[in-house]
Amino acid sequence: MPFVHKIRQVHLVGPKIRQLRKERKMTQTELAQRIGIQQSDLSRMEKGEYRVSLDTLFKILAESNVSIGEFFDDLHRESLTPAEMQMITEFKELAPEDRREVRAFINFKRQQTRRDKAARRSFQPEGQADLAGPEEAAFAVGG
Repeated sequence: MPFVHKIRQVHLVGPKIRQLRKERKMTQTELAQRIGIQQSDLSRMEKGEYRVSLDTLFKILAESNVSIGEFFDDLHRESLTPAEMQMITEFKELAPEDRREVRAFINFKRQQTRRDKAARRSFQPEGQADLAGPEEAAFAVGG
């Protein structure tokens, strides 16, 4: 699970850096020169291909006149809805065995969704795009 969390961090921080840069009407080249890195490295950071060092992040935030607290508070608010935050809070309150059951149920639902998608694709006439949602597809098949 920590590996997935790290991947998600990289993909959240990069777009936020890009947003800050664009809001300040700076090019990648301009920002990269100001903070002392290569433009290509900044591009990869924004795309989530490179991890952003804390030193580089502080330089970017200084150039953008944004505090580290504001940066991560915005990311936090953008990434989770109140309902998702409530679910996380409730999950954390569960006993370890109950958490395992919830994870097992989530895995079960993921597999079920994949099977359902595969089944819909296998019943689709060849060359026809999947334009209808599940309800329309069931109706078209006679459901």
